[in-house]
Amino acid sequence: MTMLRQGVALAMLLLVAACASKPEQTILRPPAAQPAPAPASSTPEPPPAPVPAAPTRAADASVARINAPALPDAAAALAAFRRSCPALIRREDLSGLTTSADWQPACTAAASVAPGAEAAFFKQNFAAISVADGIGFATGYYEPEIAASRIRAPGYDVPIYRRPPDLIDVPLGDFADSLKGRTVRGRVQGNKLVPYPTRADISAGALAGRGLELAWAADPYEAFFLEIQGSGRLRLPDGQVLRIGYDGQNGRDYLAIGRLLIEQGRLQRGQAGMAQILAWLRANPADAPAVLNANRSKIFFRVLEGDGPIGAMGVAVTPRVSVAADPAFVPLGAPLLVETTLTRSGEGFTALMVAQDTGGAIKGANRIDLFLGAGAEAAATAGAQSAPARIILLIPTRAAARLNR
Repeated sequence: MTMLRQGVALAMLLLVAACASKPEQTILRPPAAQPAPAPASSTPEPPPAPVPAAPTRAADASVARINAPALPDAAAALAAFRRSCPALIRREDLSGLTTSADWQPACTAAASVAPGAEAAFFKQNFAAISVADGIGFATGYYEPEIAASRIRAPGYDVPIYRRPPDLIDVPLGDFADSLKGRTVRGRVQGNKLVPYPTRADISAGALAGRGLELAWAADPYEAFFLEIQGSGRLRLPDGQVLRIGYDGQNGRDYLAIGRLLIEQGRLQRGQAGMAQILAWLRANPADAPAVLNANRSKIFFRVLEGDGPIGAMGVAVTPRVSVAADPAFVPLGAPLLVETTLTRSGEGFTALMVAQDTGGAIKGANRIDLFLGAGAEAAATAGAQSAPARIILLIPTRAAARLNR
């Protein structure tokens, strides 16, 4: 799961040009043997109704207050919420639903909740709402562990890169309110910001010789999926484990290679989980590089100290409590009740969770990614996860009160 980091804002000019050409006129005449057509009605037909633009944030979507549901696992959610509070009361909410000040009363109250009163805390300090009917989709992610070495050695020749110093993040909201939440990434060339190299460029050596290799992985496909997850553990030859986490992205669009393999007829729909994709890549080494490079996005890493993995809130995420969401539709740090099915087992999953992460593929209302932990079981569960979900968002009562105005 990718996680956004603070970048360096550069002044830039965005120019959007729309060009329309006048269509060529064609004059139609009836055949000589046919009578002339009847004159058209003098009443002009009404123009087609304009198609409303899809909302780009929750505040512009349909939002409704609903009855507060039962809140399971409230103690674990409260612990996660407390960890998010320092960032929550400082950051701007891109969804437009809340302000940082809205969260201060709940964060203050969270510090002194007595054991057993966790569910009451959420009901007293939050209101339940649905965004765009609350029906969405849930996938899963996990913390992988792969074999790697800190130095290049036989059997370890797949570079895992740290963030390049010339990678620039430009938050466009610094230049126009209408662009809040959007970021452009690239590098400076002369007096221009230009796109950063793609995955294919980097695989071909665009970063070679710059000393940016954080480690060297043994398996190119496991290294690829470590990028998809956004963090992981490196199992070193001496048995030590090094934890690494997201530290930037090259600004190129993410493409799901499972969907690509389905479109190409190489995998069947419903049979394109992580295990099936890995099996296909290993069985088709000649075609695998082109498939991997179709995802132009490239993730960069840093070494993590202490607990992890670290989410977009800057705190460690918790298995089956933390969720990745689109911050344009879910305020990062907000609690949410998730009802879905764990695809691998078929069991129902209902949990009070906290939005503490983001992801390149996690876009739009009610699109979430469940953090399912580390290890083989978590990997199998996350790799198979793909199910409809119902999502109820909890926001501070003072923010919810504004919805009725």
